[in-house]
Amino acid sequence: MERPVDESLAREFGLTAGEYAKIPAILGRAPSFTELGIFSVMWSEHCSYKSSRVHLRELPTSAPWVLHGPGENAGVVAIGEGLAAVFKMESHNHPSFIEPYQGAATGVGGILRDVFTMGARPIANLNALRFGDPALPITRRIVDGVVRGIGGYGNCVGVPTVGGEVNFHPSFNGNPLVNAMTVGIARADRIFLSAAAGIGNPVVYVGSKTGRDGIHGATMASAEFGEDSEAKRPTVQVGDPFIEKLLIEACLELMETDAIIAIQDMGAAGLTSSSVEMAGKGGVGIELDLDRVPQRERGMSAYEMMLSESQERMLMVLRPEAEAMARAIFAKWELDCAVIGHLTATGRIVVRHQGRLEADIPLGPLAAEAPLYHRPMAPPPAPVPLAAAPPDPIGIGPALLRLIACPDLCSRAWITDQYDATVGGQTVKRPGAADAAIVRIEGHRRALALTTDCTPRYVAADPEAGGAQAVAEAWRNLTATGARPLALTDNLNFANPEKPAVMGAFAAAVRGMAAACRALDFPVVSGNVSLYNETEGSPILPTPAIGGLGVLEDAAQAVGIALSAGLALVLVGETGGELGQSLWLREIAGSEAGSPPALDLAAERGNGDFVRKQILAGRVAACHDLSDGGLLVAVAEMVLAGNCGVRLDTPPDRIAPHAFWFGEDQARYLLAVAEPAPLLAAAEAAAIPARRLGLSGGEGLTLPDGVAISLEDLREAHGRFFKDFMG
Repeated sequence: MERPVDESLAREFGLTAGEYAKIPAILGRAPSFTELGIFSVMWSEHCSYKSSRVHLRELPTSAPWVLHGPGENAGVVAIGEGLAAVFKMESHNHPSFIEPYQGAATGVGGILRDVFTMGARPIANLNALRFGDPALPITRRIVDGVVRGIGGYGNCVGVPTVGGEVNFHPSFNGNPLVNAMTVGIARADRIFLSAAAGIGNPVVYVGSKTGRDGIHGATMASAEFGEDSEAKRPTVQVGDPFIEKLLIEACLELMETDAIIAIQDMGAAGLTSSSVEMAGKGGVGIELDLDRVPQRERGMSAYEMMLSESQERMLMVLRPEAEAMARAIFAKWELDCAVIGHLTATGRIVVRHQGRLEADIPLGPLAAEAPLYHRPMAPPPAPVPLAAAPPDPIGIGPALLRLIACPDLCSRAWITDQYDATVGGQTVKRPGAADAAIVRIEGHRRALALTTDCTPRYVAADPEAGGAQAVAEAWRNLTATGARPLALTDNLNFANPEKPAVMGAFAAAVRGMAAACRALDFPVVSGNVSLYNETEGSPILPTPAIGGLGVLEDAAQAVGIALSAGLALVLVGETGGELGQSLWLREIAGSEAGSPPALDLAAERGNGDFVRKQILAGRVAACHDLSDGGLLVAVAEMVLAGNCGVRLDTPPDRIAPHAFWFGEDQARYLLAVAEPAPLLAAAEAAAIPARRLGLSGGEGLTLPDGVAISLEDLREAHGRFFKDFMG
């Protein structure tokens, strides 16, 4: 039931007193109930980026291969042969805490629509997940629901889930992170954009019917959680992957014609954001008749229809002569298709329902006068390096077994087995087989390498270095397969931006990301900002998740991490034994202290370019980048992937053995090669640090002191966590 519009109601809708005061000035009168709803969602943090826009401008977004950068539904890069990759990452954090299955499922559905809206057929899904303390019962419930939701939606819609990452930390107890990424393929000369054009052209609603689910979802995603989080369950959308599959096919079929002038997904803020953004980008007006909106519930008000976030819906502007053809195509796929309005020359959004004028808002001021804040920032405190490497309390072998059994390094098979990673038949490297997933482009030898990466504990300790490291690790994971990194999408997950410490960390992380992007020629082409990720004042670890995309001209050139017998292991990159913020320090020494490992972007570029050149020359049988857990964990993962043992050489005397094996120094790769001498000579000639580390073969992992860990013991430790955690 509509209530009197006043400042109190505006606050409930997420607007501040100052923001509410702008609205009568824009309208020249008091807003209606529906108009207040429109302003509240369009000016929400989720839709307007009012706290982050001033900082995001630092990120490099262009390169010769970038066709469309931030500002469209998804980023687009040229990948050769007249093809383009279309990709983006977005969050569904708050909904996934309230209702884990539907929150995660509709996150997948929403990011799929962002991609096929551009004219691309989705070929791969990835995700980046962060959960709370495994000892808490709620964590098990959230993990179970989120994983089932991702698998249930992606599997049913027929798009493989090929990669991702999972971390656990108590900071995510009341606010898990569910970041979903989709990649699609389109013709580079057939990209569909969202700017409306053509006065009088029909505005067409297609897809599923509108219900009351998801109302004010964008506003809910722009506020902290409190004790009433369960009461927000109605703001979570409900998805139907089978309808989404029909919608994909119907839209792509219509896109084969010349019917569509503009198209936009009805995502956050639903019909409001799609209509406002399309008309605003095109510099036109838009008039909507809500009586024509397909509805699945009786008695829906204009406010409910404008703010509903019901899933599987799109808004299009069509050429008038194409209406009949569009209706026929969507009828064939058993989907609604309705003309609900038209474009005007007024520069306003006008909404009518049951003969009543519900909204009449100028689009220019709605966008131009949206809040833009320069939030107060507290500079992050300087990290304090470890004074010295802590002593080794348990020994190398026991530490390795404990590390590969911990939640952040254990086998993800319980998760990935619930995802169909091979539907479509183009997956070359499945989850866990390589540092990045490899997906061949149907009908071509060309393939894409795809990854998601971030190390939140590094960002918490040093936001600028941590932001740069997240970008560098994504670049490194793509490089380790032989792919040429092209571009990234991001999902910047932070806590309450009204707190100076949070805003200072956000700005520093963006600076670090920007520096790494420039050094690595790795631009940002799309992304999402998710703020207010905290519950009752308890913030998450800052998590700027990176989704990276690279290209291989021939999928057969891609390498994975699996060892086979008779190969020499070669370590590329400098090892100093940095244990600050390492998993060894946390899991073995019980401390989360020190600075994250130093990042030398010139070394990242040089070492990575050298490794990629060796892979593409056919000299490398397997490659693994070094990150969480350090060198010995990488060796163990290669051993387990190939079911092949290894005998390791003695480490240098200048570094404590546990620091050498478990330090998390950056810019490093572990290569398995049949002929090490030519590779080592090439590294020396290029001034790239490289050393022989061991020889593959045998039945287990043999340490330099002769102690052997059997494959069975490694496998049991690696697979233990989820077996115990999920039952």
